[in-house]
Amino acid sequence: MTTWRQRYYRYSTRLYRPDRHVVPLSWIGEERIAVGNLPLATDLRDLPARGVTHVLNCRSRAQIWLSQDLAVERAVFGPGRVVHVPLIDLGQPQHPRLWSAAAHFAAGVLTDDPHARLLIHCHQGRRRSVMMAYAVLRLRGHTADAAIDLISRHRAEAVIVEAYAQSVEAWLAAGGTPIGLPLVR
Repeated sequence: MTTWRQRYYRYSTRLYRPDRHVVPLSWIGEERIAVGNLPLATDLRDLPARGVTHVLNCRSRAQIWLSQDLAVERAVFGPGRVVHVPLIDLGQPQHPRLWSAAAHFAAGVLTDDPHARLLIHCHQGRRRSVMMAYAVLRLRGHTADAAIDLISRHRAEAVIVEAYAQSVEAWLAAGGTPIGLPLVR
């Protein structure tokens, strides 16, 4: 049975869709992390078959309200496997209260479950999702340079925003503890 949210999502992503020239999903080396853009309705149902088990949705609250993507992702994967990271892409520092708990969740899933495969997406898969992938890689023990190199080699569309990387580094220097909002709302 198709819910109203699924129908709405199907139509809204036809209108408010990512750039057609952007690769929808790029696996980052052997890390079991994929960085991608907003999955279209036709692609979302195929993600579990492509190995995706968990999702970090890095779109703003207005964006998820507009397209209902978060609700549909939770219907496909289950609410405990989809985390919302409410980031607005302005190129300014991102406060850890918005994303640090999600970074710990993702790193923990990858550590605890050898079969877990994580999709991190925003709208275009270029900036916010790259920041979150960077944070997760840093938590998993990669140096800053190694994390940037790994992302850049596997996601051609990736843009490492200096203010975003500095937000992660400042947070790690302060102890890297998860702060802020609850993960599932």
